[in-house]
Amino acid sequence: MAEKNDKVHRQRPASRGRADKQRSFIIIGAIALAAVIFALVFFTVKSSRQARAAQAEMEQMQLDIAQQQLERDYQDLNDEFEQFENSRKFIMDDSVKRELNDKYEAARIQVEKLQQELANQKHKSAAEISKLRDEISTLRNLLKHYVAEIDRLNKENQALRSENKEIKERNDRLASQVSETRKANEELSERMTLAEKLNVSGLSLTPLNKKGKKEKKVTKAVQLCATFTIPQNNSTPVGEKTIYMRIVSPSGQLLGPGGTFPFEGGSVEYTAKKTVEYAGEEMQGVTIYYDVNTPLIAGDYTVELFADNFRLISSSFNLR
Repeated sequence: MAEKNDKVHRQRPASRGRADKQRSFIIIGAIALAAVIFALVFFTVKSSRQARAAQAEMEQMQLDIAQQQLERDYQDLNDEFEQFENSRKFIMDDSVKRELNDKYEAARIQVEKLQQELANQKHKSAAEISKLRDEISTLRNLLKHYVAEIDRLNKENQALRSENKEIKERNDRLASQVSETRKANEELSERMTLAEKLNVSGLSLTPLNKKGKKEKKVTKAVQLCATFTIPQNNSTPVGEKTIYMRIVSPSGQLLGPGGTFPFEGGSVEYTAKKTVEYAGEEMQGVTIYYDVNTPLIAGDYTVELFADNFRLISSSFNLR
């Protein structure tokens, strides 16, 4: 029995030691586990913060890229709008175009304002970028409308130009017809006026001596006698007619002169004149005399007859 008890007593301290060891291991394990958990929690939190920071940085980068792309889109739209500057000037009188232009300018100012605000901000927001995107979308739609209006008005103007061209061509044809009619009327009037002219035929020039007979040598003549016939002309107004005669010597000197008469808005000197009563019937042997008052020479003499503001005839005669 005593041996058994001694054996029991020897066994109890050994089991207590093992239990203490086990508790130590458990405590150490718990501490290690806690340390691991703490480390895991620490690294998890740190990683989470880093991830959020990286995500935020990524989002800001994406927002920056989006802003830059929108700025390029705006610049492209602005360049396209500038291409229509001439067309805009061409249609500025159109009320629709003025209204559209005002809207476009207002939208463009709003876009530039948003761009400036974003440029001054260190951190962009998706809402602000979205607002800028909406404004640029509005600008793009306005530009499309603008281009469509320009195209519409250009087509209308093209139609008007075609119509104006047709009207101009019609007016040109009408003006040509009027000109031709006027010319025809003038020619008719001229023919009618010429038809009223007193006609002369059979004009001759004869030197005369003191006895009124024909003189062979013009240097001895005391008179020059022009003889002619006035044919019948029913178109010539009847009445008193004054016929003016001009005789130009071979040296180019006008013989006379006997005075002046009105002709084509001016005054013309004449050598001699004669007044006859014209009844519309033929008048033969009409004579006009020039009394020589200057020495005559042999050569070619030119005789011209005028009446009623017309040159009736002009003939040349060689006198020896």
